[in-house]
Amino acid sequence: MPKYLMLSRLSEQGLQTLRANPERINEVNKDVEELGVKVLYQWFLLGPHDFVNIVEATDSSAIAKVSVILGARGSVHTESYEMLDVDDVIELLGS
Repeated sequence: MPKYLMLSRLSEQGLQTLRANPERINEVNKDVEELGVKVLYQWFLLGPHDFVNIVEATDSSAIAKVSVILGARGSVHTESYEMLDVDDVIELLGS
């Protein structure tokens, strides 16, 4: 199944929610999984982004749906990138 890198930046509202309820992170991950995207790994970042997630989804449409639904809440902005396994790239370029 395809894997994606998802970078997130919290809005002011998202930061306030996180401060008041840190467990909200796990609740959002459950929401994401209910939309058909599995969170494989998640880290909090220091820098221009607040979180990086490695997620798995059937296709980019599922990732787009998650991005729109989460973004519509007003608490987060996301960027997503499809990731290709290095062995797959080697095989692709070798043929």
